[in-house]
Amino acid sequence: MALKWDGHTHTKFCYHGSPAESEAYLDRAIELGFDRYTLSEHPPLPERYVDDPKLMAELAMPEHELPEYMAYAAAVKARYAGRIEVAVGLEMDYLPGMTDYSDRLLAPWLGELEDIVVSVHYLPGKRGMRCIDFTPADFADAFLDHYGSMDAVADAYYDAVEGAIAWAATLPKSIRRRIGHVNLIRKFHRELPPMNEERARARLEALLPKLKAADLGLDVNVAGFRKPTCGEAYVPEWLIDRCIAEGIELVYGSDTHKPGEVGADWDWFERVVAKGGAR
Repeated sequence: MALKWDGHTHTKFCYHGSPAESEAYLDRAIELGFDRYTLSEHPPLPERYVDDPKLMAELAMPEHELPEYMAYAAAVKARYAGRIEVAVGLEMDYLPGMTDYSDRLLAPWLGELEDIVVSVHYLPGKRGMRCIDFTPADFADAFLDHYGSMDAVADAYYDAVEGAIAWAATLPKSIRRRIGHVNLIRKFHRELPPMNEERARARLEALLPKLKAADLGLDVNVAGFRKPTCGEAYVPEWLIDRCIAEGIELVYGSDTHKPGEVGADWDWFERVVAKGGAR
């Protein structure tokens, strides 16, 4: 593994994270020996996408701040040139039925963006679009009665991931593109009804040819290790092995929301990838 790269990180423009400046994150990344560091902030969402004004204010920057974020990321990149490669990116939400909003949002910045992580954070639920990763109680309220079972919720989630792959495939190949935390549906698995593991594995396996055909990478997101309700990475080890066998790019993602999370569980990622590559 020649390049030590953190491909999924957040900044002061994340309003459910830390207000720390990116220098605090990047100085830590340099200390830990990282070669590349992707800034991948949550971009704006359509107005009232989630019908909860307080929560909406925490989920993503308002639309008028996107140019400010892009200028900030470019300045950070320039400031750290020669010390660490900083990649200017976004963590785009897959918005079923509203990808025209995302296309419009991205259009002015396609020449500047180097990385795009495409993630599924929202599904239709009770009272409209709801977060799948807010709290276990909110998840249960939003989805369990609406879909009727945990397996039905999981199917809706994996359907959305397939949609995310299809949309990400339309983005310019000049930008590094990957799917974010592909198993985020597991974030609260310790506090929710169990899902059928064989069925979930089959849905994940079915993503592999789609990722390969679209030439997309996978964000090996370790944030789940830091969640007491999860305790695992958002990409299972068997899927990492399959991606290596299929030639699908794997990019470590700390998903850091505060400086102390930079490089979290890198040793696990390095070990698992090395083991998979040796098979």
